[in-house]
Amino acid sequence: MRRATIRTTHENPERLARALRPDNTDEMETTVEGERTVTTRIERETTGGLHSTVDDYVVNLEVAADVVANERPADTGTVSDLDDTQQ
Repeated sequence: MRRATIRTTHENPERLARALRPDNTDEMETTVEGERTVTTRIERETTGGLHSTVDDYVVNLEVAADVVANERPADTGTVSDLDDTQQ
């Protein structure tokens, strides 16, 4: 069995880990350690399989980190200046 552990630090590790987990395969586990560390452990049968999975994970990590960094708080205001009662 081949193994890799990837640790990265982020301002909002819980949100990032939640964004990454849906893309994890059965051979992967993503956790938050400490205040800022996202840790992903990957196990694969072959070196080539591990290499491919790590490559895919790094791409997913970059996208998720960009999305989390650029998230805006939910806007709970009206969509327009007119509310539903004015037509």
